[in-house]
Amino acid sequence: MKGIYILLIEIDKNIKIEIGSLGKINFDKRIYSYIGSVQNNLEKRAQRHKVKNKKLRWHIDYLLKNKSVKILKILYKNTGRKEECKIAKRLSKTEIPISKFGCSDCDCKSHLFKIKNLKNILNLAMEEL
Repeated sequence: MKGIYILLIEIDKNIKIEIGSLGKINFDKRIYSYIGSVQNNLEKRAQRHKVKNKKLRWHIDYLLKNKSVKILKILYKNTGRKEECKIAKRLSKTEIPISKFGCSDCDCKSHLFKIKNLKNILNLAMEEL
């Protein structure tokens, strides 16, 4: 199955992590949301994100590897890739984007967001996914 997914991620303490070509980024203790897409094997990608010890390929891999970071929930939808940026652009209006994270192949501000109001994300997920 191809489609998009949203990771709800908890960071349990303030951390600073080297994120590939983005360099070192400070992450506050809070909930984040990451939007991604995959053109094949959506379930397999979701399971890959849960593994800590893996080859670091995408920005999100660098973040998820950290022991202070855990995935709370994975939401996904069988849909076209354009939905990924549509949701990211919508989140950039209400949440706090982590500049250039996960969006090197598009013109979005980010695909990772500090969540100001978890209820907004859950409502979005109910509407979109």
